[in-house]
Amino acid sequence: MKLVTWNIQWGLGVDGRFDLGRIVAHARALADFDVLCLQEVADNYPDLEGSAGENQFAAFADLLPGYTLIEGAAVDVPDGAGGRRRFGNALLSRLPVGQVFRHTLAWKAAEARSMPRLMIDAMIDAPFGPVRVMTTHLEYSHTVLRAAQVESIRAIHADTAARTARPPLAGGIAPFSPQPVVASAILCGDFNMKPDDPSKARLEAPFDDGTPALVDLWRKAHPNEAHPPSFCLYDQTYGAPHCCDFVFATGDVAGRLASIDYDLATRASDHQPVVVTFD
Repeated sequence: MKLVTWNIQWGLGVDGRFDLGRIVAHARALADFDVLCLQEVADNYPDLEGSAGENQFAAFADLLPGYTLIEGAAVDVPDGAGGRRRFGNALLSRLPVGQVFRHTLAWKAAEARSMPRLMIDAMIDAPFGPVRVMTTHLEYSHTVLRAAQVESIRAIHADTAARTARPPLAGGIAPFSPQPVVASAILCGDFNMKPDDPSKARLEAPFDDGTPALVDLWRKAHPNEAHPPSFCLYDQTYGAPHCCDFVFATGDVAGRLASIDYDLATRASDHQPVVVTFD
């Protein structure tokens, strides 16, 4: 299974070019991906630089026929003219998709100038078996709030692992029908924290109840190498080049890791995409 994760800055490159088609074309050039996880996808936000207010969720679905689109709009507000404005994450999969959850992460608006954050959690029927693919985009401006969102992710992961240990409820019709769930998981996205951030260490910390811990796949593959810079590589408005885009997995899935690469060449966004292949 091949997965690409990328904060696309709503399709605006650091070269000033806005082009959603370029995002898909470049991701395809990197890998014949089965799953594409995107952060900063917009709908009806014409004030964003380069955008005409297009529904980017629908646009990516059109650009990738044969893929199932999972929308994860953390921001969903009225536009004042009878429509809605949405901003968040998207997951597109050409592998079968089972049950999907959209988890709202911890958020206190009074803490900082921030926006709600959400995590998509989708059951994917991978060639090696079912796996949950989670993608998210954490808080940028407030350390305490970001740490709280890490705790949200840990709680969600632990709760899912606990459900796998319980026998499914019998019967049920329509929305009450039991759905399969697994603890095996991949977590990716823009975490807005550097590799040495205590919140990243917390995200990878063991669980006391036997929940499988999340493993940083770059460190698994390259234990003696620093993470490549995934942000501020070509535009230092927000600081020096550093890594804040990661891919984690539970140990069973991490054991299938064949490769992980950061593409440092593209300027199609202000972030660099990450490509992961599992055997």
